[in-house]
Amino acid sequence: MSFDLTGRVALVTGGNGGIGLGMAKGLADAGARVAIAGRNADKNAAAVEMLGDGAMAVIADVTDAASRQRMVTEVEERFGGLDIFIANAGINRRKLPTDYTQDDWRAVIDTNLDSVFGGCQAVHPAMKRRGGGKIVTIGSMLSIFGLPLSVAYGASKGGV
Repeated sequence: MSFDLTGRVALVTGGNGGIGLGMAKGLADAGARVAIAGRNADKNAAAVEMLGDGAMAVIADVTDAASRQRMVTEVEERFGGLDIFIANAGINRRKLPTDYTQDDWRAVIDTNLDSVFGGCQAVHPAMKRRGGGKIVTIGSMLSIFGLPLSVAYGASKGGV
């Protein structure tokens, strides 16, 4: 099945590697202008080079409200709007549950769960200005099956 996303603008958090980069590539191949958001400038640059001329990167920390807002503003300034948001950013801290610290737990929950809600809030006004949009959130089968060293990851993705 093919999609024609010509004229659409997509933003993918965690779009500089893994599943996020794969989704960004699919969106670009379908004609969308794609913005990827990530914390690593080198990985962002490599991803944009792979995605081509219709792509941009934004340095963003999805756990920070001001950074999320800046991310959306940069996309709107470059591409004139936002139509598709893929909340993909995620981390895992692989430890036994007894070895988790509160900081470990909070980092995973903030990145994988709370940033999805915050990201949706940040993109909503931009999408409303365009008359609507599409939001895709990325969960995980680990929220159902779990793994011994991924307790916070499973919980966070279950929340998504």
